[in-house]
Amino acid sequence: MLDKLKTIEQRYQEVEARLADPATYGDPALAARLNKERAELAPLMEAYRDCEKARAELAEAESLLSDPELGEIAREEYAAAREALPALEDKLKILLLPRDPNDGKNVIVEIRAGVGGEEAALFAASLYRMYAMYAEARRWGVEVDSVSETELGGIKEICFTIQGDGAFSRLKFESGVHRVQRVPETESGGRVHTSTATVAVLPEMEEVDVKLDPADIEMQVFRSSGAGGQHINKTSSAVRLIHKPSGMVVECQQERSQFQNREKAMRILASRLYEQERERVEGAHAAQRRSQVGSGMRNERVRTYNFPQGRLTDHRVGLTLYKLDAVMNGDLDEILDALITADQAERLERETQ
Repeated sequence: MLDKLKTIEQRYQEVEARLADPATYGDPALAARLNKERAELAPLMEAYRDCEKARAELAEAESLLSDPELGEIAREEYAAAREALPALEDKLKILLLPRDPNDGKNVIVEIRAGVGGEEAALFAASLYRMYAMYAEARRWGVEVDSVSETELGGIKEICFTIQGDGAFSRLKFESGVHRVQRVPETESGGRVHTSTATVAVLPEMEEVDVKLDPADIEMQVFRSSGAGGQHINKTSSAVRLIHKPSGMVVECQQERSQFQNREKAMRILASRLYEQERERVEGAHAAQRRSQVGSGMRNERVRTYNFPQGRLTDHRVGLTLYKLDAVMNGDLDEILDALITADQAERLERETQ
């Protein structure tokens, strides 16, 4: 590990030296790549230097333990450094774990109403609002690609893209079945109902990232069915792509331009095919995207939103929070941090076995 860290430190110093050279900025693309590389390496270098500093302080304090005048102070410093060092070393090991190559990508999020009829559709709309508000708080962009709404304002299904640096790294663990327990607006008796919605989170892939043969794709155009003014409703701008080998169907109808809708649909198709191939290679699931959305049954939940108690529980990490209103308004960081930390701990354990 030490040799690897020395190599990374050397590379970090090279990057900083090149960024300090004014000639570098004559090539904007090169400068952008170097700035991005420095930003990726900086946390690792900071952790490495913190570790080295703690080790040096530990060694210095140890050498003074027998000193008649400084021994008491040295013992305190030795104990403090010895206590801090394991946490610093664990942080360093986590930062050295192989990085998911998709972590920096935008994400495509698909939400579908599951069990529960109209209440499930209303919950799906609440989830979309939650993610949109989270993205807005982080100054990420949100673009709806396709949506099917109900008369009461619910959502049968929605596909949207969140554009922001590191969006996939933050949201990739949101995939699964989300369960809600609340009194529906349509319930006159005040009984608590249980409903579900499924969430799938995919890294946004470009056509060049996934091998797509144009001969395998059938494109159909049709008029948008949703609201959007006379232009949308009178023009066949909506696009439906059918990937014939897999039977996968993607629709996009939110843009006025047929070209823009096709471009979005191709990115969504590429992302779905990438995820399908990843699952096949890992051998985790035979059914297409099964690990992401399950069947929508109540017992496949990853998270429960209990409105009467104002409680949210993430069943994967055993986290329970009593601030459901804040969560539904986009305050997701505590949950996402817990999921990311649990994943890092699991990966670290596998690396050390």
